[in-house]
Amino acid sequence: MNFLCSTVEWSKKGKDSTVKLFENKNIKNLLLPMLILMIATTILITIYTNKQYNELTIILNEKIAEIVGAIKEKYPEVDNDQIIKLLNSDKNSYEFKIGQEELMQYGIDTEQTNSIVSIEEQMKNNMIFNIILVIIFSILWMIIIFIYLRKRDKKINQITSYINEIKNKKYELNIEENSEDELSNLKNGLYKITIMLKEESENSQKDNESIKMSVQDISHQLKTPLTSISIMLDNLKDNPNMDKETRQKFIFEISKQIEWINWLVISLLKLSKLDANVVEFYDEKINVKKLMNEIIKNLEIPIEIKNQKIIVTGDDKISFQGDYKWQQEAVTNIIKNCVEHNKENGKIYINYEENTLFTKIVVRDEGEGISKNDLKYIFERFYKGKNSSENSIGIGLALAKKIIEKDNGMISCKSEIGIGTEFTIKYMK
Repeated sequence: MNFLCSTVEWSKKGKDSTVKLFENKNIKNLLLPMLILMIATTILITIYTNKQYNELTIILNEKIAEIVGAIKEKYPEVDNDQIIKLLNSDKNSYEFKIGQEELMQYGIDTEQTNSIVSIEEQMKNNMIFNIILVIIFSILWMIIIFIYLRKRDKKINQITSYINEIKNKKYELNIEENSEDELSNLKNGLYKITIMLKEESENSQKDNESIKMSVQDISHQLKTPLTSISIMLDNLKDNPNMDKETRQKFIFEISKQIEWINWLVISLLKLSKLDANVVEFYDEKINVKKLMNEIIKNLEIPIEIKNQKIIVTGDDKISFQGDYKWQQEAVTNIIKNCVEHNKENGKIYINYEENTLFTKIVVRDEGEGISKNDLKYIFERFYKGKNSSENSIGIGLALAKKIIEKDNGMISCKSEIGIGTEFTIKYMK
């Protein structure tokens, strides 16, 4: 039983390997011309053999006709039916044996090639023709193999050359052929990889430039508060008899600057983690009303300072799936941006709704608006528009966009000068 199972398994593996062999495009490319040549050769040999058979049949019939004519001339009394009967009789008949003995007297053996009908020449011609066909077939087959191997070696050399160019960081490759054999597929795959490496190289250069600019921006942003802190500390150090009120003012400003620096560093760390895809987002049901109430509560002070009013509309039961902590930070940055750029005594409108596809949150202010030139850059980190405040570093909106997109959402913005700005957030279901 085990032997039978192993035999069946071996047979199945052999069948699978044979199928894979014939699925190979290179094998197909070789077998096709070979098959065509074999068919052509077989057809030619068949045609020639049939021709030779017909010619030999004609010769035999002519000889038989001569013999019958000679018999009828010498023996006119012989019945035609009797002659036909003799012609159709087998070699075991009495008449055949008598004729065979008579021919033997003249040195003609019907069992040997030296028959009464001379066909030796025709057989020689047939053999020569068949040999020539075999030689032609072999030569053609060798030519096909030579051409195929030459073409394959050319492709291999091309691929080797491309690999060496890639090693030297040269990504200029041209794919002109449309063939579908394995080497061509490998070449096309190499081309795709090269394009990807080229794009990654270009992106890497852009990233390096972006990092360089970011470092410069961060250095610039940190330089001012650090200088301010250094000056105030020097004043406190050099003036031990400074009055209490001034001293408290300096300490407050130092604390404020330190808090600002701390926020900057934390935001940059968050962006770095998001860029590196090391942040794990929790999937939980987030009630939009609860989220908005908590965000507005955390922004009470800046809202009261500018005497603004926030109007929230939406169904209390509306929710979406996401990470509550991260989405709270993202939406907070959006609303905070509207508070900062909204006019005093202005209103901020927040509306949320849902459908079968997504939950939508719209935040709209009555501020000065954003110009078209600035609008397309507002989500880029460290970008500050013309209407940005002195304390703005252009990181809040960038962080919000990154968080929302990482958590299966999307954000867009539209604005009109003198009317206000509107942010639309969609969380897909």
